[in-house]
Amino acid sequence: MRKAFITGGSRGIGKAIALKFQENGYEVVTPSRQELNLTDGNSIDAYIEKHKNEYFDVIVNNAGINDIHEISDITDEELDNMIQTNLVAPIKLLRGFTGEMKKHHYGRIVNIGSIWAVVSKGGRCVYSATKNGIHGVTNTLAVELAPDNILVNTVCPGFTLTELTKKNNTDKEIRTISGDIPIGRMAEPEEIAEVVYFLCSDKNTYLTGQKITVDGGFSEK
Repeated sequence: MRKAFITGGSRGIGKAIALKFQENGYEVVTPSRQELNLTDGNSIDAYIEKHKNEYFDVIVNNAGINDIHEISDITDEELDNMIQTNLVAPIKLLRGFTGEMKKHHYGRIVNIGSIWAVVSKGGRCVYSATKNGIHGVTNTLAVELAPDNILVNTVCPGFTLTELTKKNNTDKEIRTISGDIPIGRMAEPEEIAEVVYFLCSDKNTYLTGQKITVDGGFSEK
């Protein structure tokens, strides 16, 4: 049985990704915050040490923080937490777990980026920086790990109808946002999961180093 390691797998896009892999027979590891606190370097180091000999066929770095503030209002705490969670933690996890992938001469990695790494909007300075940064990780590791049959890609979701989206926006606001998307609606989390699963499946034998935007045409406007 193949094994997939997915961060942020308890809700939203991460939950849909985890369910997709489970439906296809994978053993799925989605650590809780108590097991793996991505804002805490010591927690990350301890988790990696505990699981350093485990082999994950698939790694999906999905968890992220998106605090929205204009540049003059960004606090040091927000700055540190977003960089730590969105960029430093994935790098550390990949550093810790890709060694086993190399030993098995097989691996699939997907880093979840964002539409705000393709276009941007006020208040997304740090978030956009981290999501552009994670694609830099993808670019480098796609080259570095290709000889070991490890493919690495970034998926950048656009507006997605998650529980958090529904909580943070009224029905009217969701309709307004949907009106700005050429396809006329937000993505369902399962649609993002389909793309991630393809990239991590045996059907993907050659696609690596790519930034794949799943946004219903929003970034083409």
